Amino acid sequence: MGEVRIYMMIIDTHILSLLIFSPLLGLLPLFLIPSSQEKIIKTLVFLFSLLPLFLGVILFSRFQGTGDFEFQEVTPWLTGFQVFYHLGVDGFSMPLVMLSTLLVPLVLLSSWNSVTKNLRGYLFFFLVLESAMMGVFCALDVFLFYVFWEAQLVPMYFLIGGWGGERRIYAAIKFVLYTMVGSLLMLAAILYLYIGSGHSFSLGDLYHLHLPFLTQALLFGALTLAFVIKIPLFPFHTWLPDAHVEAPTGGSVILAGVLLKMGTYGLLRFSMPLFPLANFYFTPLLQVLSVIGIVYGSLVAMVQPDLKKLVAYTSVAHLGFVVLGLTSMNVQGVMGASLQMINHGISTGALFFLVGMIYERRHTRQINDFGGLASVMPIFTVLFLIVTFSSIALPGTNGFVGEFLILLGSFKAAPILSSVAATGVIFGAVAMLWMVKRVFFGPVTHEENRRLLDLNSREVMVMLPLIVLIFAIGFAPGFLTKKMDKSVVRFVERVKGSNVIETK
Repeated sequence: MGEVRIYMMIIDTHILSLLIFSPLLGLLPLFLIPSSQEKIIKTLVFLFSLLPLFLGVILFSRFQGTGDFEFQEVTPWLTGFQVFYHLGVDGFSMPLVMLSTLLVPLVLLSSWNSVTKNLRGYLFFFLVLESAMMGVFCALDVFLFYVFWEAQLVPMYFLIGGWGGERRIYAAIKFVLYTMVGSLLMLAAILYLYIGSGHSFSLGDLYHLHLPFLTQALLFGALTLAFVIKIPLFPFHTWLPDAHVEAPTGGSVILAGVLLKMGTYGLLRFSMPLFPLANFYFTPLLQVLSVIGIVYGSLVAMVQPDLKKLVAYTSVAHLGFVVLGLTSMNVQGVMGASLQMINHGISTGALFFLVGMIYERRHTRQINDFGGLASVMPIFTVLFLIVTFSSIALPGTNGFVGEFLILLGSFKAAPILSSVAATGVIFGAVAMLWMVKRVFFGPVTHEENRRLLDLNSREVMVMLPLIVLIFAIGFAPGFLTKKMDKSVVRFVERVKGSNVIETK
């Protein structure tokens, strides 16, 4: 019993470091087992990928939701530049860490038979990507955050460029160019903050800076532009459909499920609380862009002939809702936005899984190539319908809880814009339901579809955790919101309170 307590103390003290670097243990089979033993390599890497998930469950169970950063680790790193290895999680970052630990094992399981070239490289980049993603959400030193932010760019570039579709190189380069522009602006803002704070990269120190409005506006613009490119918010969204369409299924799942949330996370962790005056000034612009993105993304999704591109444009609309909720600056809107970040990762990740499964069978994603699949693939149809209902925010699913709170909060802050945004819910539902009608119902219009096999047990196992979460959050969101509530309240008080203080 004594040894068990010692191990648990070590886990509690260093759980975030273990979470960040435990995916790299999965690299051992890649280097130690011959390439000819692919099945053994895949099995061992998948088992190693469950270790972060296990640690994430421990993190979730022990997370108190105090509103402060919990499980902090502080170690000097580059002492000459006051850079610290400083980690911590609060009610915003902890659910995103959990989402990351869940999606990666599901991606590895889903791609069990679909990756036929350079398996080692594919698995290597996914494990490195998982490590970098969780570092982004745990870093409380701004320089450390930037290191992890840049680190996740490299494996995603290679995943798109190495295992993507016909135009994969174009999509990968476009993805990198857009993101690098934002990264350079972010670096410039970070260096200015470092000098202005008396040479500190600590987020806690930076929160106490009181900068003049012009300086805040310039720094807010630089950081926010980096984050809205990553989200991506209209009109910076054009890289996203190309990246989604050309990426392998696993890449699309992680891109939609986790990487896009780095942008919205950056807004609430850095841009908005660090520069409250500038945030107050630029909030109307962000709200207008988010509403345009909601309506535009939903309308463009309606006319897409490609399943993947349709889902990609719905992501533009969903993340517009997240930004609208954040900029409402009240508890309901920010809570809804925080929930919707998780909900979007679940529902859109599930949609990309399902699109990948049908693509493996038909080698096409064109909507017109399907029809009548409900009579051929009933299990696939039921799961697709459930995820579609989640995506269009049907009551009883996770999507409804998030969008309802966002609209409730945003109506208080900007009633006219929120009314326009509400039409996006209708347009998005039309896009998804019209697609479902053409793909699944009516007669079987192509002879090739009559011979399609329904989902196997492995594919059902991939979908099952996501389906459970769709209904768990839809019917009982309290298990998640109670861990986020105090962080949401503190965030609203920090931004609105700082604005009041600095305008006096």
